[in-house]
Amino acid sequence: MTQIALLPERAVLRVTGADRVSFLNGLVSNDVALAAPGRAIWTALLTPQGKWLADFFILSDGEALLLDCDAAQGPSIAQRLSRFRLRSDVAITPAALAVYAAWDGDAPADAAVAAPDPRLPGAGWRVLSAAKLETNASFADWDRHRLTLGLPDGARDLEADKTVLLEAGFDELGGVSWTKGCYMGQELTARTRYRGLIKRRLLPVSAGQDLPPHGTKVLQGDREVGELRSSREGLGLAVLRVDALTGDLAADGVVLTCTVPSWARLPGIEE
Repeated sequence: MTQIALLPERAVLRVTGADRVSFLNGLVSNDVALAAPGRAIWTALLTPQGKWLADFFILSDGEALLLDCDAAQGPSIAQRLSRFRLRSDVAITPAALAVYAAWDGDAPADAAVAAPDPRLPGAGWRVLSAAKLETNASFADWDRHRLTLGLPDGARDLEADKTVLLEAGFDELGGVSWTKGCYMGQELTARTRYRGLIKRRLLPVSAGQDLPPHGTKVLQGDREVGELRSSREGLGLAVLRVDALTGDLAADGVVLTCTVPSWARLPGIEE
């Protein structure tokens, strides 16, 4: 049976105007032209130096692009995008839509806008609706599901002005277009791919108990090799050095097991 949960800490921005696709395409990491009714993309907004600022899904209702984003970042995303509007025929406004996630089945039939989560088939659906939808799962259920898949959740797992997209799996999870042309921060993103400069990765970790808080250092012996990010009920994500994945790991005395997801490509690590 399909599980559906309200994601209360998400919000939607509505982007309208004749130039909406070309405008966003020059600013974000993925190809906005691919967003269409029934098809979403996942993308990121970067600094000019190529560091993560925000990520969001872009869906379409046929008349506008709908940005499914972290509610706390919504105003800053709208403000930052608006700085580049200049003479473009574009308007960015909040949309009165709630965000839901659905998985283990089909999207709800009464959803206003729905599209498969573009990152992984197992991630299910992104659903936007002005009307309240019936749910049978909680945010905690969704959180456990996405942690099991190894999917990042915005600012809970990524650091503004620090995280490089390829550290967080944006390449394997379809969050970067390598063919669409220039966008803000493209140079560093391309360089890290073609020169193989990734020394850290955001990866799933687990323990037989609750994990320590976000920001707790991960040690391998006496060597600091990473840092915990979001977690729930013994499952979590951590930024780890790729040369430390096969040894013993611990955070504040809690022994951690790192699992490399089947979708991740890490040189020298068996899938």
